[in-house]
Amino acid sequence: MAKKTHDMTGKVCLITGATSGIGKATAKGLAAAGAIVVMVCRDAARGEAARKEVAAASPVEAVSLLQADLASFDSIRGLAEEFQLGYNKLDVLINNAATIASERRETVDGIESQFAVNHLAYFLLTNLLLDRLKASAPARVVNVASIAHRGVSLDLDDLENKKEYKSFRAYGQTKLANVLFSYELARRLQGTGVTANCLHPGIVRSNIVRDMMAPISFGAKFFGFLMLSPDKGAATTIHCATAPELEETTGKYFVRSAIAPSSKESHNEKLAKRLWEISAGMVGL
Repeated sequence: MAKKTHDMTGKVCLITGATSGIGKATAKGLAAAGAIVVMVCRDAARGEAARKEVAAASPVEAVSLLQADLASFDSIRGLAEEFQLGYNKLDVLINNAATIASERRETVDGIESQFAVNHLAYFLLTNLLLDRLKASAPARVVNVASIAHRGVSLDLDDLENKKEYKSFRAYGQTKLANVLFSYELARRLQGTGVTANCLHPGIVRSNIVRDMMAPISFGAKFFGFLMLSPDKGAATTIHCATAPELEETTGKYFVRSAIAPSSKESHNEKLAKRLWEISAGMVGL
């Protein structure tokens, strides 16, 4: 949990990937600060166990659960609809869920799984909830990206890596997409009172990091002690979601709760605009 979490009493926060790791730790931190926390999970049983754990940290016990498969556009649309039926405002949207796949596979919509879950789910859910965010302004969108966005580029003609699939490179490309999306979203939201920022949480002992390092399990065990706990990994997300001084800060990339430079490629506005257009077409917006 972040050392300094600002009062969030009455603030509605929606968090994807909240069953474990950084997402659950983020939910705990926000719940402890008095927020009304809505956790999104894929598995109902695991989600309910996590919800109870998070609720125990909440002084107001305002923690609920919504089930959705972020690898399905229909499921994401259902999630957005269910949320809006249940809540009349949205103060903070945290896009946190991510996956990594050692082999290329496609979702029910025929999209490469990492690109679908790690980028298009962020893009679609955010756009579906934009009106609610604007009506709740000042509001925030916080996208959990990664330092893995560095050292990769996007081929707009092969965003799904059909020509050649390399797991970690594909992951890095989705994280670059997160940063590009955050910056373009911030530009489009100027003057609305809704901010959009992204972050690198650190190298955290989480399911996704274990999946990444599975081929080098010895290395994972050897370097595991250098990784952050989920609570420490959630600190930057919580800072971006709660810090009063960031109310008007938008279009930034954060590391260790401070603004940091992102890759040169992430600042390519032409690329960001084209990625937005292509993404909108892929999700049917």
